[in-house]
Parts: sequence; structure tokens; C-alpha cells
Amino acid sequence: MAVHGLESEPVGSFPSSGIDVLVVGTGLAGLTAAIECIRKGHNVRVLERAATINTLGDMYFMGLPATRFFKHWPEMKAEYDSIGLHNAWIQTFRHSGEEIVKPLYVNERLKAAGLDPKTPPGTFQLRPLIYKMFVKQVERLGIKIEFNTRVVDYFEEGGKGGCVTQEGKRYEADVVIAADGVGSKSQRLVGGQVRAVSSGRAMWRAAFPIENLDKDPEVKEHYKMVTKNEGGEREPIVRTFLGPGTYAMTLTRPDTMIWIINHNATGSSAENWSNTIEPKEVLDTMDEGVGPNPWAPMMKRLIACTPEKTIVNFELLWRDPQPSWKSPNGRVVQIGDAAHSFLPASGNGATQAIEDAVSIASCLQLCGGKDNITEAVEAHIRFRFIRNACAQKVGFSNAELLQDTDWNKVKFDPRRAQPKHPKWVWEHDPEVYTYENYSKNVEAMKKGIRFDECDVPPNFPRGYKFEPWSIEKIMEDMRQGKSIDLGPGNWD
Repeated sequence: MAVHGLESEPVGSFPSSGIDVLVVGTGLAGLTAAIECIRKGHNVRVLERAATINTLGDMYFMGLPATRFFKHWPEMKAEYDSIGLHNAWIQTFRHSGEEIVKPLYVNERLKAAGLDPKTPPGTFQLRPLIYKMFVKQVERLGIKIEFNTRVVDYFEEGGKGGCVTQEGKRYEADVVIAADGVGSKSQRLVGGQVRAVSSGRAMWRAAFPIENLDKDPEVKEHYKMVTKNEGGEREPIVRTFLGPGTYAMTLTRPDTMIWIINHNATGSSAENWSNTIEPKEVLDTMDEGVGPNPWAPMMKRLIACTPEKTIVNFELLWRDPQPSWKSPNGRVVQIGDAAHSFLPASGNGATQAIEDAVSIASCLQLCGGKDNITEAVEAHIRFRFIRNACAQKVGFSNAELLQDTDWNKVKFDPRRAQPKHPKWVWEHDPEVYTYENYSKNVEAMKKGIRFDECDVPPNFPRGYKFEPWSIEKIMEDMRQGKSIDLGPGNWD
């Protein structure tokens, strides 16, 4: 079998598969699925409940696996290279304001943490710019998106998958990709509903035009970008703040200021990106739960510069690994947050969503046509399930590290302030991996051999065997002061 994905293969490289794909949702998972399904020769339609694609937001971490498919899309690669924070600096403080790690280029910081600076595991990105880049590619391809189409139910019948909108309109396709996020209405059909558990934590998040700092010139000076050379050229900087029961990040760019603070959940916290509060609420409560030393005055003054209706108070809910991602006959399949939600500290949510999309598009191309869609969906889930369950656990471990920092140790070893970015995560290429291993995966699947016991090389920690785990057990261990037990295998 030919291994695709090693070199650029633009639209037209693959013959028509004859498979009709319906994508529900226009997050990164849905947009990537639409783009890659077109390239793999499938017919695509997209449904979106809102009136437009939401390109608002702040920043997140995009791992290398999420960017490798750009080789097939030169317009996207060029734009990504132009907007990415590849020249960003990073600096670390105590939450109270004392500098712990001086400003370094991100790749220099990675080297200090024992990672290869020539192959950084990913980069911080601005969500609005990344989303607009994906939207442009969808528009260039002429992919039809039906807006104001709220899906309230899913079904499969007669060898087809489908969904029903709030207005009662029915849509059918050979396969439906449910990329409509946490709480997807596909849960009833898939049978994978898991109960959300409050972590007791939330995130204040804000992104706003940099000119708002003109209100306080000292804050503007304190959070300025790094001056690179004598010519005055400036580059973006990420500042991290770690302390007992909290962590925060700021990002300064030429046109945008972003800040994020992890805190104890409040009565106004909600798992909703439209749930905004005012600066006064943050200022009144931010010192609660951080020990005897309050937040740095400059952080408080930064918050005071934040415009109204800008701060999102997003509650962090934990979920066990979802046991099922597909309908009984595989005509509806979940990807992204609909299948597996991540904590923001994991640095993995966007990465794994895009990996899902590349994987399912490739499996559908490999299966040999619409009569074998069930096989393709099942093979895709075998490729993705254990990997995502492990990545979720790393997210919990990173959250524990960031919000409970032992500064007596960190001061002498900056690696203790460095969240895990394991090699098994960032070295992965979901497209190449699928083409290299699809046949072996399907053969083992038909023989009833577990994925972690077959001869397909693992895309999760080598030596790990999946065992079901629960948030309740993790939370109980954390309450007792125990570190999260990741399980056997090489997690580095």
C-alpha cells in the first residue's frame, strides 16, 4: 500500500471515492475534516448552528502533528508561517511578580527543559488568526456551509447516517462527522455520554486591542514586547506566572494583549465561551486561594485595563474517556471535543481535534468505497482512542504541575516549571501513520485483537496497556496529595 502524506499531494491527487460526507460543526475539527475530505476525494457538505463561523478567542498551543498536513495546502502553510509565534520569547515569574526564568526564545527554553530546540513540539497561536486561515481555505474550495442550522438529533438507517435540525429538516449522507463539540446531540445515538465533573477550577481569559494599555502607561511599558536588536525591532513574548493554586499567562503582540488566569471556580463560572464578566469581579476575588502572597500589582493593573464584556469566566469540567465515538453501524462518528474534551492546560485539544480530522478523512479514502465505511470508522477509532485517553491524562498532570508549583525546587531546575510535551505526542504524523498501518489495523480488528496488543506501532506511550480510568479516582488522589498515576510505559 502506498504511504501518502510524506510529500505534498494537493487537491486532485486522489480519485473520487463516491462517499458523501456531512460535517456538523465548524470548529477546528470540523473545518479540517471538510478540507481534508475534499482533498481525499469525498463529497462534502457542512452544517453550522450559528450565523457565522466564530473566529473570536485568545490563544492556544498547536502541536506539530496538527500542522503537518499544511504541506498539502501551500496557501495555508504560507499564512501559518506569517502569523505564527515562531519568534516568540517566554519568561516565567512567581504569581507575586518575582522573575524566576529570564526571557528566552521559546526554542532556547525548550533546550533548557531537555527538548530539541530544532524540533519544538508546537507553538502558541492566536485563535482568531488561525480560525480565519482555516475559513479562507474552506471558502477557496467552495465548500457549502449551511448556517443557522441547529442539529438537535442524529440517526442512521438504510445504510446512511443523518441528522435533524431544530426546524425538523432532515439531512442524510453516507457518513456524518459530528464535530459539534462538548454536548453533541450525537451522544444519544452513539451511547458515549459521560458525566461532566467539576474540577473546582475555572479560567479567566481575555484578548483585546493593545491600545487599551494606553490607559496605564506603566502597564504598557511593563508588558511590552522584547526588543530584539539595536534597530528597535520587537518580538512577541509569553509571560507565565506560577503559584500555589494558580497559574497565568500573558501574550503581548503588536496589536493584541492576551491574559489568562486559572482560579477557583466561582458562582459566575460556566462552560461557555460567551460567559463574560467584568474586570471588577476578577480584581475582587483573584487573591483568594493563592496563599499569603497576593497577585503582582502589575497583573491587577493589567486586568483593570481590560475592556468591558471581554473577560470569559470558563469553568473547567472534567470527563472520563468517552467509551464510544460511533453509532452502531458507524454511519455517525464523533471527532474533536464531541469525542474527547481536554483541559486548556493540556496543550492538546486543538492538536488532537485536527489529528482526528486527518485520520478519518484518510481512513475513508483507504476503505475502498461507501460499502466499507463501517470498517473505516472502526479503524479510525482504534487509531485514535488510546492516544487521546493518554493525552487527556497528560493534561490533568500538567494542570496539577502548573497550579501547585514548588518554587523551592523550580528556582534551581526550570524543567519543573515546564509542562509535559511528550515525544510520543509531537512526533506523530496522523496521515502517514494511517497509511502505514491501516491494513495491519484492520486485520487485527477482524481477528478481535486489541489495538494495544497488535503489531501496529503505538502512537501512545510505548509499553502502555489501556485500562479504564476515572476522574473520580484522579481527584481523590489529588485530594490526598498524590501525583497523578499516568500508568506504565514511557510517557516522556
